[in-house]
Amino acid sequence: MASPSKPMIDFGDLANQMRQWRHQIHQHPETAYEEFETAKLVKTILQSYDIEVHENWATTGLVGVIKGRDSDRVVGLRADLDALDLDELNQFEHRSKINGKMHACGHDGHTSMLLGAACYLAQNRDFDGTVLVIFQPAEEVEGGAQKMIDEGLFERFPMDGVFGMHNYPTMAVGTFSICPGPMMAAFGSFECIIKGVGMHSSLPHMAVDPIEIGVEIHRQWKSILHRDIEPLQPAVISITQFNSGTAANISPETAVLKGSCRCFAPEVAKTIEKRMTDIANDVCAMNNARCEFIYKQSYPALVNEPVSTNFAADVAAGLVGDEMVFRDIEPILGSEDFACMLQHCPGAYILIGNGIGEDGGCMVHNPNYDFNDEILEVGASYWVNLATSFLRKPF
Repeated sequence: MASPSKPMIDFGDLANQMRQWRHQIHQHPETAYEEFETAKLVKTILQSYDIEVHENWATTGLVGVIKGRDSDRVVGLRADLDALDLDELNQFEHRSKINGKMHACGHDGHTSMLLGAACYLAQNRDFDGTVLVIFQPAEEVEGGAQKMIDEGLFERFPMDGVFGMHNYPTMAVGTFSICPGPMMAAFGSFECIIKGVGMHSSLPHMAVDPIEIGVEIHRQWKSILHRDIEPLQPAVISITQFNSGTAANISPETAVLKGSCRCFAPEVAKTIEKRMTDIANDVCAMNNARCEFIYKQSYPALVNEPVSTNFAADVAAGLVGDEMVFRDIEPILGSEDFACMLQHCPGAYILIGNGIGEDGGCMVHNPNYDFNDEILEVGASYWVNLATSFLRKPF
């Protein structure tokens, strides 16, 4: 179903408020399941617009209920609340005030856009059905979406569709990108604890060096991608931590490798886990060492339902024009736990351009990143148009 064209919404005073909310959240970042002040701010704003609030989902999550005219149709719109464990390098006025934590992924902007849309809808309830605004904690690695689901999100709030959105640097302001089917990768994390024999560094022949063993495990793990995985299947193995040793004159007893894996196909994930386990154990056995290998499949692949994807793209095109919406992008090896919600309810996840070059800043998860305030109204307009169009009639 093509969505009728709609102009950008005039948010009036809400436009400035979205910027103020975004800067306040950015200055006070909170990480997984600790988003208490952020949740308090969201609750206060929603209730000030007479929006029914259900709190304490997955510790700090909230669901706002905005009722329009009588209809059984219900749509869910989701934003994420959490920040990252990262020292911010920006020097602008709204930089993080919390050492070691920053909003380096734009969740401050996502929350503010959905808040703006929610407040606008609460003031303009001339739509059918019910809009649920879902503010989810702990998107970054900790799986807040699944925890909300486990606590009964979809049983307490049955939905006909659920939709998510994320900003994306390197995409121009006013653009949207999406694709049907698998759009983002499954995410697995791992830890390998290598147990050797510690010794004085002058006696290497009497030691079992876990660092040397770890280097060999690292090398062989990387070979999985071209020796065990079919070349047309995208996959990534990233060793992001390698920790060992305490002093220059001590050969350490243990070494620890940690990292993550990304792929789209479940069978590829199983192959990666098995081969990583086998390699770690075999290399240790060959070198008279032992290891403990722990692998956790954290997030599934994010799979957009095709009809919902086309609908979301049509809504975006009605807002910014067909030429500004890219409907069949290549899947992304990043991961997103909104994937868990899409396993329980049809829907789609879309990317909104954060800007290019100086306008959009650097890529996310970088200490110099900042969400672009210029897209707050674009994103909030998308949410309002999507919700009201979805509720008007079925696909």
